[in-house]
Amino acid sequence: MGAFLGGAAVGLGAHEGGHLFFDLLFDADPGIKKVEFHGIPFFAITHRADVSRRQELAIASAGFWVQHAGSEWLLTKRPQLRRERAPFEKGLLAFNVLASVAYAGAAFAEAGPAERDTRGMAVSARISEPWIGAMILAPAVLDGWRYFNPEARWPVWASRAAKVGVVLLLLR
Repeated sequence: MGAFLGGAAVGLGAHEGGHLFFDLLFDADPGIKKVEFHGIPFFAITHRADVSRRQELAIASAGFWVQHAGSEWLLTKRPQLRRERAPFEKGLLAFNVLASVAYAGAAFAEAGPAERDTRGMAVSARISEPWIGAMILAPAVLDGWRYFNPEARWPVWASRAAKVGVVLLLLR
């Protein structure tokens, strides 16, 4: 159980590290802010409010980009992961999939702290937040499919296309 939770913790750190990387790249003065959702405390990595729309989109999306890259690497390198004894890797993949599902749910409901990633993406891309939720949910569902059905080929390419679609928001 410890290795599984360790993988999930690394997933969380990688997600937040993605935000921090772009905050530093854009000299956006990163900081940490305590936030809560229905009384559950957690934190958000924040930055200056005067970053450009594209910079905001990159910063807000970066956690998902890291999750997508990590899941893609795991499922490509180890397509039979479900059948392996690999609790750390399974914890990492579980975090990536479940965090995306949770973020998508918040996006569909347009609920949660103002600092939520999907809201930042929606505002900066000028797209309705539920659409962002769908864009975040699709790779998670497809990666779950890949985990449980590694012999299926179509989810591999559909998942990759969905992940690229999130990056292509920068062109909007």
